[in-house]
Amino acid sequence: MTTTLAPPARIGKAAVWSLGLLAAATGTLESVVTPTLPLLQRELSMSPAQGALISIAMLITGALVAPVAGSLGDRYGGKLVMLRLMTVVSVGGLVSALAPNLPVLLLGQVLQGAMVGAMPLSFILVRKHLPAGESAVAIGVVSGLFVGGGMLGTLIAGPVAEGLSRHWMFAIPTGAIVVATLFVRALMPDDPPARSDGAGIDWPGLVLLSGMLVTLMLTLALAPEIGAQPLVLGALVVVLAAFVVGWTAVERRAASPMVDLRLLAKPAIWSSYVITFAVCVGTSVSMYLVPQLFAVSADTYGFGAGATDIGRYLLPGAVMAAISGPLGGAAARRFGTRAVVTAGIGVMTATLVFLAFLHSEVWHLMVGKALVALASGVCVTAMVVRTATSVDHGNTGTATSLVLVTRVIGFAAGAQVSGAFLTAGTPSGSDVPAESAFITGFLIAGVVTALSLLVVRTLREGAKECPTPSS
Repeated sequence: MTTTLAPPARIGKAAVWSLGLLAAATGTLESVVTPTLPLLQRELSMSPAQGALISIAMLITGALVAPVAGSLGDRYGGKLVMLRLMTVVSVGGLVSALAPNLPVLLLGQVLQGAMVGAMPLSFILVRKHLPAGESAVAIGVVSGLFVGGGMLGTLIAGPVAEGLSRHWMFAIPTGAIVVATLFVRALMPDDPPARSDGAGIDWPGLVLLSGMLVTLMLTLALAPEIGAQPLVLGALVVVLAAFVVGWTAVERRAASPMVDLRLLAKPAIWSSYVITFAVCVGTSVSMYLVPQLFAVSADTYGFGAGATDIGRYLLPGAVMAAISGPLGGAAARRFGTRAVVTAGIGVMTATLVFLAFLHSEVWHLMVGKALVALASGVCVTAMVVRTATSVDHGNTGTATSLVLVTRVIGFAAGAQVSGAFLTAGTPSGSDVPAESAFITGFLIAGVVTALSLLVVRTLREGAKECPTPSS
């Protein structure tokens, strides 16, 4: 049951930018581990396997927390849940900053993973307080600043960790999160719950969904290592299937399900998830393969680039990813989701094929990576906008959080597939993959991305958009 309690106060640009500042700060904190993982492994005496665990800890937590945060935001108000969630994230950042050993750092990363839930909560707030057209642009701004924060974190993590210490690379963005949260608290008006059905939390559905997401993420993360042990992989797949069946059965019978399965059955919703997954797989493959190709020895077919050079080469792509959010929101408003997504997928597909056959110069890879980042960001933002405006206000957080979870899963799947291709394409006794492994990876990414056009056909422009509370 969905009710409108009272027209919420309309917010100004300052409130939207406070959400954007928070998104940028969380994006920065999220991205500091990856470029400094070798340093962390040295200082904390971690094995490669333990380093991989640190890398996926936040990913798993984020995939788990996002739908929970979105559902709670729909039930109890986006601002209330966001303030409490950011308290958890801030504690996690502080724990990571002070961590003397691996277990404490792992705890901090698990707590930090809750930051992914801030995105659907931001979408709840802008939809409640802005008209439909303006909320689409605001969603793009918040999404773009999150990506921009990730770019900033990637660039500053190494210099901060080496110039100051690893502790400061966590402490600085955590401080920014605290400041941004205070701005949100001061500038964002309270929002009434959009769902007032009086039911409690769907605990069985929550537990089963958590088990399903954790099992899926672990399966993706461990697939390359357990590929030689089909029984282990088979057991994980069986457990995952059991969780899916159990969760579906529980949600169908629940009086107030955490995720309304009828919502997922709407073409505008499930098509958004499928397109997002395919686009993110293609993007993830390029994100993984391009830096690897830069690093391949110049004596072969690569460029022998070091970490600093690679970071400089990837900077244009990071900038394109940052501006893709606002651009995607504005384009979806102006031209419609279907046209924007079709164009984005076309550019991505052509670029990935281009990279497969033309990667002999640094600028080939720089331009290709930038185009993929721009097209991918525009597509995903358009899908978030489409999803948000295809449901009533009582389901904004739930529906958009699942887009973000799909994005995480797509990136994880793409990275694992890329790693598997390079591993399989590395000759025995060599540490340099065959060039054909890169070609195959880019082509498969292009095919997966192009196949999503079959789903784009299900999108229908001109569908009636859910009204804002003030309309």
